[in-house]
Amino acid sequence: MVKEYFLQNWPLLLILLAFVISLLSTVFMDKKTILRYYILIAAVFLLSIVVFVEFYLYEQAEYRDVRIILMAIRYSATPLIMAQIIFTLVKHFRWFVFIPALALIILNVVSISTGIVFSIADDNITLVHGPLGIIPFVMVGLYGVLLVYLLVKHSSKRLMEIIYIAFFAFTLASGLVFVAIYGKKYAAIFCVTIAIALFAYFEFTVLQLTKKDSLTGLFNRHAYFSDINRDFKKSITAIISIDMNGLKAINDAEGHQAGDDALVILSQCFMKPLKRKQLGYRIGGDEFVIVCRKTPEDEVLDIVDRIRKGVAETKYSVSIGYGINTDGSKSVNDLLKESDERMYLEKEKYYQESGENRR
Repeated sequence: MVKEYFLQNWPLLLILLAFVISLLSTVFMDKKTILRYYILIAAVFLLSIVVFVEFYLYEQAEYRDVRIILMAIRYSATPLIMAQIIFTLVKHFRWFVFIPALALIILNVVSISTGIVFSIADDNITLVHGPLGIIPFVMVGLYGVLLVYLLVKHSSKRLMEIIYIAFFAFTLASGLVFVAIYGKKYAAIFCVTIAIALFAYFEFTVLQLTKKDSLTGLFNRHAYFSDINRDFKKSITAIISIDMNGLKAINDAEGHQAGDDALVILSQCFMKPLKRKQLGYRIGGDEFVIVCRKTPEDEVLDIVDRIRKGVAETKYSVSIGYGINTDGSKSVNDLLKESDERMYLEKEKYYQESGENRR
């Protein structure tokens, strides 16, 4: 039996092992997220054992009661895994996402004796769906829709990210639809399907994290130069330059942690007004840039105004400049030069009016 399990699930085991190795080597994720991934890996592995044993006993009528218990576990595990995927992939999502899955577990336990969700026919072999037999599939589908919606909502809307989300959604959908249509024939490879989707999205997430500034969550300098020189070069209509005033004074007086806290708070002010076609970058210690694609002038000015209002609600100060390509004649370098010039003039004015030493 053990030999048969390894032969049937060897691809799955290799994927999960590669997943574990990747988690052990990554330096871009916090420990809490990594732990959640480990829980997912363990859950998929245990589900593969349950599925294998259930179908291994498929035509053995004397194990009818064992099969019913294993069915209850399988029908409960899939929504639970989907909830764990949401809990892992969608940052800051709360524990209440597990409530529907936990309710289904109770329903499946009741079904062991009542057959309300599933049962085994009189031949002691054939699976029979009860009056509520569709609920596990509906719940998994709803979890899948919620997951894809949240991933898209919190994404940067970049084409490559949307492609990965689409692949992830397609894989999850195939898992649900194929199991519903083909039943036992597909259920045996359901776990490996989920593992492939998770591993692919995990690798993409790690790749994305290499482009993010670890402190502020904005894109980093590497991503900025990559985008303006290649990905967005032809669609950039404006650039906004932002520089914090007095960061060194805060670091000297209150410590570098206070300076980091200031940068985090300010970065949130920069991100709030941005829409899908605008991306924020931290390109230096206290230097930020917003790249606007296909954004009209009035919208650019509105972004600048909203940033000023947001910063005014904090105890910090910034200087802002912008360059707008109204007629399409300016290069990215021209926009950046224009934006920086305005920003430096504003910074100079700030230090003159405040009387602070510019350090």
